[in-house]
Amino acid sequence: MFSLKGKNIIVMGGTSGLGLAGAKSFIDAEASVVVIGRNPETCADAERELGNDAIVIEGDATVPTTMEQAIHVFTSKSKIIHGLFHVAGGSGRKFGDGPLHELTLEGWNKTFELNLTSLMLSNQAMVKYFLANKIAGSILNMGSVLGYSPAPKYFATHAYAATKAAIIGFSKSIASYYAPHNIRVNVIAPSLFVTPMAKRAAEDEYIMAYVKTKQPLDNGRAGYPEDITGAACYFMSDASSFTTGQVLSVDGGWSVTDGQY
Repeated sequence: MFSLKGKNIIVMGGTSGLGLAGAKSFIDAEASVVVIGRNPETCADAERELGNDAIVIEGDATVPTTMEQAIHVFTSKSKIIHGLFHVAGGSGRKFGDGPLHELTLEGWNKTFELNLTSLMLSNQAMVKYFLANKIAGSILNMGSVLGYSPAPKYFATHAYAATKAAIIGFSKSIASYYAPHNIRVNVIAPSLFVTPMAKRAAEDEYIMAYVKTKQPLDNGRAGYPEDITGAACYFMSDASSFTTGQVLSVDGGWSVTDGQY
């Protein structure tokens, strides 16, 4: 595990799933953590799981003041913020995301708000903070293999795929622009993981049979939240001080495997 001793990190979308696993790993690596979630129930659960090792804030990532509140938690204690792990996002399927011929405008707009607008806002607030305080910081954004490696039969949500592709372009662009300020921006791109958002797929035997062949590592399985923690700690640590603008697939082989129906 990479050391994060002395680091102060914000996890946007850190009260469940991949974000919570990341927060736990940061704490295990001796970082101080503020996590933000929009669901009161998951916030309460995160408070119980993380105990006194983290501060949990209830807030919506699509609201600009949410990130400002998280930054204030650290700065009010005269603590320097070293990193942001942005995980917040979600499926727009219930709003009308799907194949293009069925996609609704509400589904398109809501999916972009959930996945891309929220990320832009958190990244913007963090970059402004880093610049104002002349801090060499790290931003890690959550992408998806669906942003560049589609699976048309079971995962045809075209607005979602577009947002995840856009996250890569956005992250690379800002990584390039802010590199002279020693601000690093990278992306983790997971495949199908066992998370609340993946419930639809996880409860479908046909999809899971496909996933077993599409993600053949470790005898073929869905990913567990803990599978991304090593990568997350790397990007938050000084070990990645010469790494920016990169996309790391944590996908069990998804992007290099055909998968069988």
